[in-house]
Amino acid sequence: MSASQATVAEPATLSKLDIRNMGLITLGHSLTHWYPATFFMLLPLIGNEMGLTYSQIGFIMTCQYAAGAISNVPGGMLVDVWGKKGQLMALSLFWVGFPYLMMGFSSQYWMLLICVMLVGIGNNLWHPTAIPLLGSMFPKRKGLALSLHGMGGNVGDALAPLAVGALLTTLSWREIVVLNVVPGAAMSMLILFFLGTMTFAPKTKAKASLENSASGNGSEVVESKGQSLRSYVEGLKALMQTPGLFLLTLSSGFRSMTQGTLLTFLPLYLANEMHYDVFWVGAGMALLQLTGFIAAPIAGHLSDTMGRKNILMASFGMSGVVLLLMTFAGGSPWFVFLIAVLGFFLYAARPIMQAWMLDATPKNMGGTAIGLMFGMQSGAQAIAPILGGIVADHYGLLAAFYLLAATIIIANIMVIWIPAMTKDASNV
Repeated sequence: MSASQATVAEPATLSKLDIRNMGLITLGHSLTHWYPATFFMLLPLIGNEMGLTYSQIGFIMTCQYAAGAISNVPGGMLVDVWGKKGQLMALSLFWVGFPYLMMGFSSQYWMLLICVMLVGIGNNLWHPTAIPLLGSMFPKRKGLALSLHGMGGNVGDALAPLAVGALLTTLSWREIVVLNVVPGAAMSMLILFFLGTMTFAPKTKAKASLENSASGNGSEVVESKGQSLRSYVEGLKALMQTPGLFLLTLSSGFRSMTQGTLLTFLPLYLANEMHYDVFWVGAGMALLQLTGFIAAPIAGHLSDTMGRKNILMASFGMSGVVLLLMTFAGGSPWFVFLIAVLGFFLYAARPIMQAWMLDATPKNMGGTAIGLMFGMQSGAQAIAPILGGIVADHYGLLAAFYLLAATIIIANIMVIWIPAMTKDASNV
């Protein structure tokens, strides 16, 4: 093992620096989810104002996810080569919020599509930056650390529908998207101030790493220098030879098809078929995220101790069962109850897959690996809403939930074929 590959045991307790920066990253993640969750709530109003069909509404999300799919892999490469993660996270937050400001002044369908594509690019720059960063900070507790990061996303997903549902009683959707740019801009400045030129990683010298461990500082703050293009190409070759990489990435894509279609059409079903007003539609979407918030640390900890594959298969399997039950419970109070159950199992899987990907890949290729995963997810999500819209237009909204059940079952089949990890590649 070379000095540059040495890792440091994590301290038993976290330093104040660890807690502060984990909090900043998690709060920033919540805002990257706040904005899309806001938009899902506004979609029925936008569709009604512009006279859009379900297929056209689905195509809006297809454009956003397609832009994210195209930008994810280059974004991951940029993270690994340039390495200035604080600046990239600040840029991501600003890039997500600003297009919504533009959206508030748009009156044409094509302008709306351009705005959501810009959102897709900015939003998907966050994950290849933040997830490997947290994996480097907590190499032995990736599942738990990424589940806490995921909880930030759940908070954004849960609070946004409630806030928007309440604001829509007094404001128009255009006024809301204009006001909505403020929290992202403020958080972007905070991250730029505290983390703008710094990143978290073990020092390149083993001796320096051991000194940092002895000082009790936990994860160390050092200047980010990235890596040379030659070193990156060599790492990319090793990454492409990782066993199970393709299957894990493909499985994450099918899971994202389930989530993306659900978030697009669940509020439409609650509003148009169950005739809930905007506040109760928001409450239903918040319920989905609340149970996911509860599940994330449980699943993350269990995956650290019992193995990623076992917990992931259980999560996917239960999600499929719940989605099938929802097709029988449509229009009844049981449907709302099943929303909560679905959130618990569907969102529990997210940090497990991310931790598994970091386990399987070299440390210096974390940004590219996560970029590949999220690129596949965005590509799958680009296909899913338009397919769901076509199904809903021809067979009714409830029929789209059969599509959701099918995609999560396929995701589970992929997991069965993935070889279980026996060691952490970052420590090799």
